[in-house]
Amino acid sequence: MINKRLLVKALLSHNDENSFYDKKLKLNLSSKEGKAKFLKHICALSNSNPKNNAYIVVGVEDKSNAIVGVDFFDDSKLQNLINAYLDHPPLVLYENIPFPHLPQGKVVGLVTIQPIEKVTALRKNIWKYLSGAAFFREGSISLPKTINTPPKDCNAQKVKTIEQHAQNNISLTLDGVVDFLNSHHNELTTHYKVFKETFVVCWSGLEKKVKHKTYYSRVDIELINEQVKLFYSNLDEVEIQYTNDCFTLTEYVRLEWNGQDNYYPLEEVKISFKENGSYAINTTLIFQPPQLDKRSLFHHYNATNKLLEKLMKGEHLSLEEESDLFHLSSLYMLCVLNNIPAAAEQLERAKPYLKKREQALYQTYKDCQRILRKVKYN
Repeated sequence: MINKRLLVKALLSHNDENSFYDKKLKLNLSSKEGKAKFLKHICALSNSNPKNNAYIVVGVEDKSNAIVGVDFFDDSKLQNLINAYLDHPPLVLYENIPFPHLPQGKVVGLVTIQPIEKVTALRKNIWKYLSGAAFFREGSISLPKTINTPPKDCNAQKVKTIEQHAQNNISLTLDGVVDFLNSHHNELTTHYKVFKETFVVCWSGLEKKVKHKTYYSRVDIELINEQVKLFYSNLDEVEIQYTNDCFTLTEYVRLEWNGQDNYYPLEEVKISFKENGSYAINTTLIFQPPQLDKRSLFHHYNATNKLLEKLMKGEHLSLEEESDLFHLSSLYMLCVLNNIPAAAEQLERAKPYLKKREQALYQTYKDCQRILRKVKYN
């Protein structure tokens, strides 16, 4: 079993990027250009490594090699993007790897591209890259080439050695559990559960009991063996259930309407552990968007547009308007979910102005975009 934190360190010891490993400060999947560049690198790394895994490490300074981290990223539908744009798409996994020195909520992203012995190419045009283009790695550069067969497995032994050096052991697992238990605030409850005498899952959160059920907020969940953060959120409410074989997380989203908070089940993540030392993660979107009265919704939409215009012009906001800013993103999200034209564009326009203000306000924008992304890809 590979300890992913050790694997990241082993990859970073190769200070220069190469034909089986790339590093990025961050990924930008919100624009056509960002998606195109990401797909190019996936294509090139897959084609240049037909016999071994290839990797992209996200959250690392290019020149200094310093680990600065990125926000926790939910990759549940990343494979859909790859399948939509690539012929012979490889299986790609994005994992969130915690490092002790990073601030709470910051992680290192590890993208694993599993090998296939076929040439991966673009299925359709995206940005300036044309349909049918195939990319390969030459050192640290991804270049288009017209080659019908993948190169020989020149990296297989190198990658195998790196992965062997990153194997987990009982000392690392115990240290990981102790670090997790010690790193959370006293007001949060922490738990751990051992599955199949092999896997250790730790979780932490603020407990709340409602009608014989326990819910958590400010949730942090890690699979300790592999040093992978499975879930992190300061806002969402979740329900956790487990048996001897499965660990199930149900995420709820809070939507405010007319001064009332309502919670809707958003997504269920089920981790099934097996006797042979393997596990599988299945993610199911269970969100049913609330269908609201259109007349009332348009009234709130128009009022929110006026508030956004004042924010963009830098005009003075009253205390009530400052408070309303925290509901701006969720109101636009409700409008998008109820098919109000231009609401998505208005939400995107608000991004840079919310980002300039306090972090908690910008976090409301990111949480709403995460929900919309989940709905879109489903």
